[in-house]
Amino acid sequence: MSTEPEVGPVTDANDKVAKIRVLVVDDSGIMRRIITTALKTDSDIEVVGIAEDGLIGVAKVAELLPDVVTMDVEMPNMDGLTAVVEIRKFNRTVPIIMFSTLTQKGAEATIRALTNGASDYVGKPTDVSDTQAAFNILKERLIPKVKALYKKPFKHMPNADHKMEPRLKSEQNGVPPPIAENAVSTVPTAIVVGVSTGGPSALIDIFSEFKKPLPVPMFIVQHMPPNFTLLLAERLSTLSPIQVLEAKHGDIAENGKVYIAPGGFHLHLEMMGRSVVMYTSEDPPENSCRPSVDVLFRSAAKIFKSKLLGLVLTGMGNDGLKGAQEIVQAGGTMVVQDEATSVIWGMPGSVAQANLAHKIIPLNKVASEIMSRLKVQE
Repeated sequence: MSTEPEVGPVTDANDKVAKIRVLVVDDSGIMRRIITTALKTDSDIEVVGIAEDGLIGVAKVAELLPDVVTMDVEMPNMDGLTAVVEIRKFNRTVPIIMFSTLTQKGAEATIRALTNGASDYVGKPTDVSDTQAAFNILKERLIPKVKALYKKPFKHMPNADHKMEPRLKSEQNGVPPPIAENAVSTVPTAIVVGVSTGGPSALIDIFSEFKKPLPVPMFIVQHMPPNFTLLLAERLSTLSPIQVLEAKHGDIAENGKVYIAPGGFHLHLEMMGRSVVMYTSEDPPENSCRPSVDVLFRSAAKIFKSKLLGLVLTGMGNDGLKGAQEIVQAGGTMVVQDEATSVIWGMPGSVAQANLAHKIIPLNKVASEIMSRLKVQE
């Protein structure tokens, strides 16, 4: 007898808080069983359907209106990348988590998916023949992302059109107002950015708005494994006059260039004479992250002090919170993305709730905010 779930929408006759309804799209029967079994260990999650390829998956999204979709990258008939593009034509809001191998090929496909509307990704277990090990990996990595990406305001929508704002605007209860900035604003001489879940798409949007080079260096920590960050840098470089590079150990930072911390390595800045030198390390993770936003932020705060602009964008967890505190204590400025436009308001929300944000802005205002603070005429 098949262990895969019956396909069909979940109803709640008592109008109680419904479970998170997940659609699993994967061409491998073994992977479907492992994924569904892992998800069903959590009482808050219900697997409402499965699909053997992207073509069926697109139809199931329209039919079932799931709360979250897991999507394999490589599948027959229609691959995961194409399926994401097709889903986003009629449903802009449902979170889509890609399953990808951590190979060069898998990284390329995943970056394309993330920049075309996917919400996040999970690395595929390398040995699915060891079903217990694969199950443990998926249970540990997948369930937290499903729960974090779940958007309650869009549960059981009456139709699949969803042509509206990405999220209902939060009342932001308990979030203090932005802190006051210095009466005489300081033009930044460097920018540091921390971002995680939803980051590739957010960065694509921001860099697409830049029409002129930056007069200062920018340093970015995007939570990603090796291979992924280099490909992301290459993709961002095609969108504006700004050159985006993966940071290399011992290189000197140059004005006008953007440097992304390499996957699996912290990025630390040090002053050598009049030059800012970038160092990468495999020191222990901070906040369970390597690269960690905190590592970059605190090293930059020591160098640039009041002339540092820090940005925290969409992401799960609170990496960057301690670093933001050091930036503010050094006299620098902190700007965070608002909840309404964040895929997950964990990282920016933690900074805002700690009363460390000088400004809270939507994603579509980030590029203009940067240029305004740099006194660049657009």
